[in-house]
Amino acid sequence: MKILLTGSTGFIGRRTSALLTFRGHQVTNVVRSHSGDSSNSMVMDSLDGGNDWTAALRDKDIVIHTAALAHSRAKVSSSDELSDDVYRVNVAATANLARQAGEAGVRRFIFISSIGVNGFVNDKPFTESDLENPCDHYARSKFEAEKQLWEVARQSNMEVVIIRPPLVYGRNAPGNFGTLVRLVEKRIPLPLGAVNNTRSLVALDNLVDLIITCINHPEARNEVFFAGDGEDLSTTELLRAVGQAKGKPALLIPVPAGILMFVARLFGKKVAAQRVLGSLQVDISKARSRLGWEPPLTVQEGIRRCFISENNF
Repeated sequence: MKILLTGSTGFIGRRTSALLTFRGHQVTNVVRSHSGDSSNSMVMDSLDGGNDWTAALRDKDIVIHTAALAHSRAKVSSSDELSDDVYRVNVAATANLARQAGEAGVRRFIFISSIGVNGFVNDKPFTESDLENPCDHYARSKFEAEKQLWEVARQSNMEVVIIRPPLVYGRNAPGNFGTLVRLVEKRIPLPLGAVNNTRSLVALDNLVDLIITCINHPEARNEVFFAGDGEDLSTTELLRAVGQAKGKPALLIPVPAGILMFVARLFGKKVAAQRVLGSLQVDISKARSRLGWEPPLTVQEGIRRCFISENNF
């Protein structure tokens, strides 16, 4: 299969490229600068609504779009409007690529969205049929991009698949997971020993396996799927699992979550605290029933792989 992959140097894209190549697919990686072997890559300095994808899309069967401006790199707007950089990269560039892919005869467009489109806390597992409730500017940009993709699908013969993962963890993971790993490694005492929440996660290799499943499966056509490990953990359990895998037991102090939330509110960190102390579960039964997909890695194996060579297939 001939595949165009964006975000190839990112956390998700890099592993996706490696596993696609390992499984025999012909991958053209979209990168921001020349590095290493350029025979299977295409340089795109920046993503926006004006990119010309003609050459990159020639003879391609599938587009997998993982590129995005993540939370940490986005300029935050003080209003409800998406900031220019978030809209340009996450919405306009996605819509432009999809339109050109449809015109070029690409069969299927796989878009990596975010569970944030549904929300960032819940008291029961999200399902794909739940109403969307984007929780921040990043999630709103992903939702806007999704709507643009459905419009392209209606106007062309190209199929669209949207995958909404929760927190993705793996070797050198960015964001909250990477921060937690570093704190455990440094043996810093954490007041998170009594957090009884329930959170869904997805190991990087489990997410990539679902992406690859969606390349050819007929039941993936024009559908939304949640990704997950199928096993949920509390924040306390996650930290203990990381410590065990690393061989450095996490130093956890059992402070009641209510006290932590109270302190977070005092310092204007309510939302950040909810992402650590609150529950967020996803129901992956749709991927299981429609695609026959099962996460190949357990949570324990996924966490163990965070600390071994990335070349493990």
